[in-house]
Amino acid sequence: MIFSAFERMMALRYLRARRKEGFVSVIAGFSLLGIALGVATLIIVMAVMNGFRQELLTNILGLNGHMTVTSTNVFRDYESAADIVRGVPGVTAVTPMVEGQVMASGNNQSGGAIVRGAQPKDLMNRPIIAQAIIAGSLENLGPEQILIGERMADKYGLWLGDKLSLISPKGNVTAFGTVPRVRAYEVGAIFKVGMYEYDSSFIFMPLEAAQTYFQRQNAVTHLEVVTESPDEIEETMARVAGALGQGYQLRGWQNTNASFFNALQVERNVMFLILTLIILVAAFNIISGLIMLVKDKGRDIAILRTMGATRGSVMRIFFIAGASVGVIGTIAGLGLGVAFAANIESIRQGLQALTGTELFSPEIYFLATMPAEIEWREVGTVVLMALGLSFGATIYPSWRAARLDPVEALRYE
Repeated sequence: MIFSAFERMMALRYLRARRKEGFVSVIAGFSLLGIALGVATLIIVMAVMNGFRQELLTNILGLNGHMTVTSTNVFRDYESAADIVRGVPGVTAVTPMVEGQVMASGNNQSGGAIVRGAQPKDLMNRPIIAQAIIAGSLENLGPEQILIGERMADKYGLWLGDKLSLISPKGNVTAFGTVPRVRAYEVGAIFKVGMYEYDSSFIFMPLEAAQTYFQRQNAVTHLEVVTESPDEIEETMARVAGALGQGYQLRGWQNTNASFFNALQVERNVMFLILTLIILVAAFNIISGLIMLVKDKGRDIAILRTMGATRGSVMRIFFIAGASVGVIGTIAGLGLGVAFAANIESIRQGLQALTGTELFSPEIYFLATMPAEIEWREVGTVVLMALGLSFGATIYPSWRAARLDPVEALRYE
């Protein structure tokens, strides 16, 4: 082995300081606690941010598709265009859609909403919608029925069979001026995807009903395209553009949500950098603790040297003493961080029940539950970084101990 039994024994004895040297053990304990908390915090925050990004990405792409195709003119040839796009390699689904903004009104409540018209069979092919139905069914959705989110239903006090009035900002032109277009639709189904924005402001209706309401007879606003790999959207867009030819505009999800996901990535990188400083501070504590230990054990080091211990042996003794703090702290932080991240939603619910406050408001964070996704590659990076800083922190004090001159150390004893 690299370290002998004698070196390990001496390092362990130095860590378990006697009462008069207890301050050194206190510093070592705080260093261990600092590294453990730093590693745990970094793992938890990175897991939450990964989960937050993944959940948003899943919901946004699940409802909006990976690519949109619009026509430079009125999009009337959408059926033939959809057939062409479906034949492109990498495309899994194409949904002709009519989209528009409305004012929703019901039970003396009103608010803005986004209406999306699509064939019920196309909506059933979207797992994020089909699996989120909590009342009613898509299969039996009537031509004058709509699908609304759970939070919208709660806001307007609606349930299956109730009516919701939609007011279009583009009204009908009459001899007396522009009259807002108002129509009441029956609630045929209710969904809950877990993202506040969609659950509170999105309304789905059959394509024909949307075409009639928005006065787009035999036309749609765009095609929503779902692909096999969202990460390779640029290559798929190039193939779709080549198949469709001129007269169409394509837009990928990365362009549509670029600023949002870039902001998340910048925040994630900054949080990683800031939280790394916790581990760095704990590593400096290891340095200060070891320097004090070397100062306290000057006489012991001199005696060891006179008894035949080499400089390398002395250096390894203090290296083991310092590295042990880092290794134990890192392992403790790893266990704490993984356990906390894996049960973070249960912990949040418990803290909310205990304090009586809402710790994760869906209105602010867009999601109904606190997500966490542990990426083991990131966890490995955090662990290696903590160990590297801990080992690096022991080098200088260990070198100082090995360079100690036995004659100078014992001269005034």
